[in-house]
Amino acid sequence: MQDEFNDPLWRQIISGAQMLFVAFGALVLMPLITGLDPNVALFTAGLGTLLFQIVTRRQVPVFLASSFAFITPIILAKGQFGLAATMGGVMAAGFVYTFLGFAVKLKGTGFIDRLLPPVVIGPVIISIGLAMAPIAAHMAMGRAEDGTELIHYQTAMLISMPALLTTLIVAVFGKGIFRLVPIIAGVLVGFGMAFYFGVVDTAKIAAAPWFALPHFTAPEFNWQAILFIVPVALAPAIEHIGGVIAVGSVTGRDYLKNPGLHRTLFGDGIATTAAGLLGGPPNTTYAEVTGAVMLTKNYNPKIMTWAAIFAISLAFIGKFGALLQSIPVPVMGGILCLLFGSIAAVGMNTLIRHQVDLSEARNLVIVSVTLVFGIGGVLIGTGMGPEDFGLKGIALCAIVAIALNLILPGNDSWKKKKGDEPII
Repeated sequence: MQDEFNDPLWRQIISGAQMLFVAFGALVLMPLITGLDPNVALFTAGLGTLLFQIVTRRQVPVFLASSFAFITPIILAKGQFGLAATMGGVMAAGFVYTFLGFAVKLKGTGFIDRLLPPVVIGPVIISIGLAMAPIAAHMAMGRAEDGTELIHYQTAMLISMPALLTTLIVAVFGKGIFRLVPIIAGVLVGFGMAFYFGVVDTAKIAAAPWFALPHFTAPEFNWQAILFIVPVALAPAIEHIGGVIAVGSVTGRDYLKNPGLHRTLFGDGIATTAAGLLGGPPNTTYAEVTGAVMLTKNYNPKIMTWAAIFAISLAFIGKFGALLQSIPVPVMGGILCLLFGSIAAVGMNTLIRHQVDLSEARNLVIVSVTLVFGIGGVLIGTGMGPEDFGLKGIALCAIVAIALNLILPGNDSWKKKKGDEPII
């Protein structure tokens, strides 16, 4: 544990509340989209951050919360296998992180570059974003995923588009700390419009108790659900590495060496496993919080302890959870039009930043097949019923991308050129 941070307690508490404020929009948006309990998500985000701090000896100033990469798999898995089995898959995804942590401890980081180079990670992340695009479009128009109208189209658009526009304006033109909270700004404007049009269900808010236990869900282990969700964990694992490097560049410390990448991966894995054990979404490091750390220049990891405590405390306020769950579909749909596209843009940037040459046949094959398998709905297996086995979507494209990269000639092209920096 570091002793050089001697901030007054009151400053740590205020800074912790500020960090949770920055992370809050994305933290609760993910469970609201997937139908998970936002109060459970708050609890598991706080618990996961505390567990991460224990594993990393409280040296890394990061906050862990809901991962957007798992939105589509969780939505599909819930429909096919049920919530409990989906949580079993989330726990298994946490085991993947812990396995990677042990592998890094034993073998170093080189095998990650070989297994998951940019030509693999890039198209998988693009697929994650674009596969969710129809969900965002339906929600913005006030429809369920199957096209059923939940809110009249014109009313829905008058809610979703101002929410989207507000999010865009704050993200691009916001100053200081406010530039880091575009989701909250969009939700507030969208919720205000929804309230004006009378589509907010206030009865559930009034009926909810002030204090209540979050609705925890125990997992069950279904191998089909596990195989459906686990491959998706590979992309957030790379996102985790990037997040640790990013916060290290902000604070001027090399967290890959101290406390070590194996510890940060293991901490993320423990946090995600704990989330699945209680019915919460998988966790990941939050870039918004890293941005806030950079902006405030407060590098004390103790502030994340306070952010975690505040998150856990909010989880027990029943009316707060009811308020979040009353947010109409178009509000979230408008914001998701930006967020899902942003995920795809991150994947494209991965290919561009690492100069993946698509004129090379192997690179073109990997990217092309991965995108079609990830977005086009290709199914490998006997079906997607409860008694059938099948892989499709993000799970399938992740496996295919890794397999193609390992099988096709030239799979050492991940190696850095002379004088270049390593990929991770």
